[in-house]
Amino acid sequence: MVDFGRLITAMVTPFNEKGEVDLNKTTDLVNYLFENGTESIVVAGTTGESPTLTKEEKVSLFSHVVKIAQGRGKIIAGTGGNNTAQSIELTKLAEQVGVDGIMLVVPYYNKPSQEGLYQHFKTIAENTSLPIMLYNIPGRSGVNMNTYTVKRLAAVDNIVAIKEASGDLTQMSDIIRETPEDFRLYSGDDKLTIPCMSVGGYGIVSVASHLVGLRMKEMIEAFVDGKTTRAAELHRELLPFFEGMFITSNPVPLKAALEMSGISVGGVRLPLVSLTESESQFIENLLARTVKR
Repeated sequence: MVDFGRLITAMVTPFNEKGEVDLNKTTDLVNYLFENGTESIVVAGTTGESPTLTKEEKVSLFSHVVKIAQGRGKIIAGTGGNNTAQSIELTKLAEQVGVDGIMLVVPYYNKPSQEGLYQHFKTIAENTSLPIMLYNIPGRSGVNMNTYTVKRLAAVDNIVAIKEASGDLTQMSDIIRETPEDFRLYSGDDKLTIPCMSVGGYGIVSVASHLVGLRMKEMIEAFVDGKTTRAAELHRELLPFFEGMFITSNPVPLKAALEMSGISVGGVRLPLVSLTESESQFIENLLARTVKR
């Protein structure tokens, strides 16, 4: 089974002044992430503003990041959506440019039944040889994929993991109990990294790792090594940062924080908008307390 590691970063998509995808900035960002604890990168996921990226932009990003990574970590392409046929098409294009896996989000807006979810993901899986990470995020998709559906999907050979962003530790525990030992559950919330791992989760698909990746890696490794007191200490230290990065819709605070930290990634695309003055001051103060100390 492919190993995505324990610390996966859901990468922002860098834009230039015109709001176009900037591959030069992407190169710098990928190098920075691998130097700062990231083991694998999700490209064109929610944090990468996938709803406002064209198919052509996504494929260009997939291809570019694969080349820049040079085997330093796995590249996971965000090819999910609410149109099964289009997801299959994008998945095949991602496979052609050499990504290591794909992430498939629960379809949003059309609110399929549990059987609809199963058939959607199973059909995409049957059309690719790539390993698949499911992505359950009811807060954005409007529907929660339940434990039984995940259990059924975990029986599909190339569905190997789930990013669980329901925030429900009971559901996480149930999924871990009901799925094979080699099926890996990742937290989709930075603040639940250690709580999730404490019930058997494998790692985190992170937003905050853009800025505190090395400290998150230390936290995770401390927990895995049985140094739970140290892991808990780091969790508590980072918790205000984890929560503060979501004062408004992701990735608006994150992109602003990166710019403030000298990492050029540009702004966001409509319908997202920049931080307000008070939000910007909040992020400045958060960085000063957590990152720039």
